[in-house]
Amino acid sequence: MWSPWRSEYVSDAAERVQTEEDPSLFTELLNEDADAENLILWRGEHVFVIMNLYPYNNGHLLIVPYREVEDYTALNPPEHQAIATTVDRCIRWLTAALSPEGFNVGMNLGEAAGAGIPEHLHVHVVPRWSGDTNFMSTTGHTRVLPEDLSATYEKLRTAIAETDPDAASSSS
Repeated sequence: MWSPWRSEYVSDAAERVQTEEDPSLFTELLNEDADAENLILWRGEHVFVIMNLYPYNNGHLLIVPYREVEDYTALNPPEHQAIATTVDRCIRWLTAALSPEGFNVGMNLGEAAGAGIPEHLHVHVVPRWSGDTNFMSTTGHTRVLPEDLSATYEKLRTAIAETDPDAASSSS
């Protein structure tokens, strides 16, 4: 299996020491003017949607509040509502772009729960297909993605524009 992007991630992670004052990776990506390169699909009023750079499956999306919050109970009512309505949007976009047979939606809150970026909670929306858990992920602990992330990004941007014109116009 060839995954050259992983070596860059591992190298960067080893060099990067996160302090409490540093912005989260999500905040850093938001502050750059490079949505396509950073796989940011959509920016709403309270949350944004970004593709997972190391996905469980093709089309794995993350819904992230702009405000860095690690505790779910610290979200304010508009953030709660924005997350819920954005889960709905993501499911519709993924259905239009990739025709999945099901979805996993959830959060890993805290390091003990498996959160990779525990200081900035986010919701995972993972499209699923029958048979997508095969011997590679079960025995080799390796995911096989059938499509390059940039191709999936373009499919999703097209689906957003075609199925959700309000979302397309509010995105950068």
